[in-house]
Amino acid sequence: MKKTNRFARLLLLGLALVLAGCAGTGAGAGSDGEKGNAPTVSAAQDSSSQTAGQTSDVDAPAVYFTSDISAEGLVRVYDALGWEPAGKVAVKISTGEPPASNYLRPELIGDLVRKVDGTIVECNTAYGGSRASSAMHKQVAADHGFLDIADFDLLDEDGEVEWPVTGGKRLTRSIVGSHAENYTDWLILSHFKGHAMAGFGGAIKNVAIGMSSPSGKVYVHTAGTKTSGSIWYGDQDAWLEALGEMVTGVRDHVGAEHIVYINVMNRLSVDCDCDGNPAEPDMHDIGILASTDPVALDQACVDLVYQAPDSASLIRRIERQNGLHTLEHAEEIGLGSRTYRLVSIDE
Repeated sequence: MKKTNRFARLLLLGLALVLAGCAGTGAGAGSDGEKGNAPTVSAAQDSSSQTAGQTSDVDAPAVYFTSDISAEGLVRVYDALGWEPAGKVAVKISTGEPPASNYLRPELIGDLVRKVDGTIVECNTAYGGSRASSAMHKQVAADHGFLDIADFDLLDEDGEVEWPVTGGKRLTRSIVGSHAENYTDWLILSHFKGHAMAGFGGAIKNVAIGMSSPSGKVYVHTAGTKTSGSIWYGDQDAWLEALGEMVTGVRDHVGAEHIVYINVMNRLSVDCDCDGNPAEPDMHDIGILASTDPVALDQACVDLVYQAPDSASLIRRIERQNGLHTLEHAEEIGLGSRTYRLVSIDE
């Protein structure tokens, strides 16, 4: 796996300047998303040009960062969380749509999955493809090597359960695979990347769509209007709001202390791992980030994208879909904070 590179070192150097500079916010890229409008991180960057949510406030949620995209780096950033699972651990990943998606490879995540004695969990899709039925999905998991590193459980193989959602305006329930009731603790292990419908996918989407049963996926995609039929829906902001609301239902049911989130920022395509033939990434890998706050974590990843010198394509994708509205609404309903402390664990 790729480890530190020149671009990642530049990011770290710029982030160190930011962390030394105290409070303040900076502007993102222009609406056209051209590379010339995306701010770059370099040793010469002014320390006052902080990203949208970054702060030195010790009370802000911590987001831990390493540029070491390796099995060792993943374990180290997990250890920085200081989290101790209390019981049976579910590791929520995306198994990746064949033939060529950018899912997190078993050789990258295997050590961490074994460290927490986790079971890899997923749900079937609502849009067809190679993971729409349990038998096909299990074959994909085997073909992609996940059965070689851990037990694998399709949460919705035996049906679904509903957990209440409170405080939102789109959803009243989270509809998850019934096997979710079998787990005490959750490690949400996400590949951060673009997404054709949401603009980007990270921790929030991995829970909101990834833990939902097929009918739950339709329910989220259509902002609570139906549980069957097409996932396509005309109100973009409404469905983005539903993403965060679904996650609040999960968090409230399992307990915030029983769930942590890690995002891996590699293979940064504009397309999701649900796309079997995604666009080839045209920007460099960045690193791995971890937090107990999914909003802070996804915001930090978005900020790093906006700071990168070669992220024009991904920025255009995020802005085309109004992707930041997911984080705006998630913070509004109390899922987490867009303001965070970025803590590098690199030496």
